[in-house]
Amino acid sequence: MWRQKFQEGFTLVEILIVVVIIGILATIAVPTYMNYVKRGYASDAKVQLKNILENCEIYEQENGEWPADLETLEETGYLEIKESTKLKWEFEISDIEITASSLPGMRGGEGEVITLFRRTGEFRGYGQKIKQ
Repeated sequence: MWRQKFQEGFTLVEILIVVVIIGILATIAVPTYMNYVKRGYASDAKVQLKNILENCEIYEQENGEWPADLETLEETGYLEIKESTKLKWEFEISDIEITASSLPGMRGGEGEVITLFRRTGEFRGYGQKIKQ
């Protein structure tokens, strides 16, 4: 009597096709995921940059001039930044833009910069979508 051999498992070609498909999906998914992570890390700084801008505008309306620096806003009571945010981001004010530079305490890494432009309200830099 003839014994029939049943094929069990996958062939090498089938396994290679699956590995290639997973590789293609990973090359698309990983950069997209990393961009979402960057935007998440940047969101704390963006909220604070907007807060600083609004308080600078209030300071300017009440005092007739744009504040010289962040310390001026804090000392005069126009702004209060949480200590946890200060451990992650360093903020600088100019009459054109407000910038946030990441510190070693920020999970996304040190030296990343987000800029909020005063006139347009536009953000540029770390964690922002690049316009084409």
